[in-house]
Amino acid sequence: MQRLAAYALCLRDDHILLAHWASPDGTRDHWTLPGGGVDEQEDPYDAVVRELEEETGYTAEVSALLGVDSRTIVMNYSDPPGQLLHAVGLLYEATVTGGALRDEIGGSTDMARWIPLAEVPTLERATIIDVGLALLRERPRTGHVPPIPTGGLLH
Repeated sequence: MQRLAAYALCLRDDHILLAHWASPDGTRDHWTLPGGGVDEQEDPYDAVVRELEEETGYTAEVSALLGVDSRTIVMNYSDPPGQLLHAVGLLYEATVTGGALRDEIGGSTDMARWIPLAEVPTLERATIIDVGLALLRERPRTGHVPPIPTGGLLH
C-alpha cells in the first residue's frame, strides 16, 4: 500500500500551526502538521493548500518545498494488522494569508491551534512535525530526509 500526502509548516511569532488527529474509534490521538492525502490527479501543491484550509480555516501561500519524507511503516491499526504502508510526505513551507482559525468539522482532525514552538517536544505528536522542523532549520540541499527508524506516528 502507498500513500502520497502533502503537509504545511506554518510558523508565526514562535508558534507553529498544528492540527489534532483522533482515530475514528477514539483510542488514539496526536498532534500533526495540517495536511493529508493527495487526491487522484491532484497536484500536491494544490493539495496542501486545500488540506490547510479544510483543517484550519486558513488560506495560505506556499513559499517553498522543504523536502520529501519517504518511509515504510507497519500499520498495527490496519485490518488485518501488520500491513506495510509506504508513506511519501511532501513538506511545504507556507504563510497564512487569510481566513480565520477554526476546527475541522467531519474530517480526520478535531481541532487546530497555534502551539508555542517551545512546547512541541512535550506533545504527543506525529514524526512529520519533527521532520518538518528539521527541514526548515537545516535546509538540506537535496531536500531528502534520511529514513527515521520506524515506530513513529504517520499523521
